[in-house]
Amino acid sequence: MIYLHGMGHFYPENVVTNRFLSDLDIGSSVEWIEERVGIRERHTVLPLDYIRETKNCDVRAAQEASLYTNGQTAAAAARMALERAGIATEDIGMVISGSSAADVASPAEASTVAAQLGIDVPAFDMNSACTSFALQVHFLSNMNPGALPPYILITQPENLTRCLDFSDRRSACLFGDGSTAAVVSLTVPSGKIIDATHFDAKPSCWDKVSIRRTGHFNQDGSAVQGFAIRKTTDALRILQAANPSLNGRLKFVGHQANLGMLKTVCERCGISPENHWHNVEYFGNTATAGAPGSLSLHWADLEPGDHVALVQVGAGLSWAHMMLTVKEPS
Repeated sequence: MIYLHGMGHFYPENVVTNRFLSDLDIGSSVEWIEERVGIRERHTVLPLDYIRETKNCDVRAAQEASLYTNGQTAAAAARMALERAGIATEDIGMVISGSSAADVASPAEASTVAAQLGIDVPAFDMNSACTSFALQVHFLSNMNPGALPPYILITQPENLTRCLDFSDRRSACLFGDGSTAAVVSLTVPSGKIIDATHFDAKPSCWDKVSIRRTGHFNQDGSAVQGFAIRKTTDALRILQAANPSLNGRLKFVGHQANLGMLKTVCERCGISPENHWHNVEYFGNTATAGAPGSLSLHWADLEPGDHVALVQVGAGLSWAHMMLTVKEPS
């Protein structure tokens, strides 16, 4: 069990619309994109002129062109999480980060996040690509509470557009940039409690989704989508079976890969539209920041009695889930 005190999100200002992608002349019309993946727009840390002129053919140049670092976007999300938690940076005793495409090979990217916030505390990375948020929560919830500081900051900076080949419509229309953060504790109670955490992986399929160092994003799209639907459906059914008294009132937040995949899961599991929280149509696939981003965007909507099933799947191949229960603050 882990207590959730605050969540935050950050999306860079530049917006890549479907019209923008269509004008790149890569064989994708506005209608094709919306019908295939249900995404209308996505945000990017790259200048739009840079994408238009280069289609990001050199990912090393993209690092130089980027308007933000991962440390900066994670820190922006963290400031929102801290404000919602009602605590200051000096209350944080540990910083953990995880990203599908870290800015630096060394040191741990959590160090750059902590430095942006002016926090000198233990900082390290816990990364499993698209499932990093759930991985961080799962491992922390299984640790000895007495061995950890009262408040821990976990962050998930995802700026994947720097790794996209914008001449390849198979990936250019899918991904956007976004960062999330959460303040958690194993000892300080709050009205938001996470339990039923789970994490698993099939490393023999690691090459189905990958980003090689200084290379573009690459995936086996059909295989990964089938995997994502099966594992998300299985995980959601496990959480439903463990909470039969909810009778269709369970809210669902899934990995924001594409809207069609999420709707398929909802149909199989009987999740009504009003109980399905998603953001993929406006932000694209933001990897591990997708599901917590949806939760953060609905932070003000959480009320005592709510139960939220959060499921993540992705590279590794890995899958994870958790249950958030909202109670009256003690």
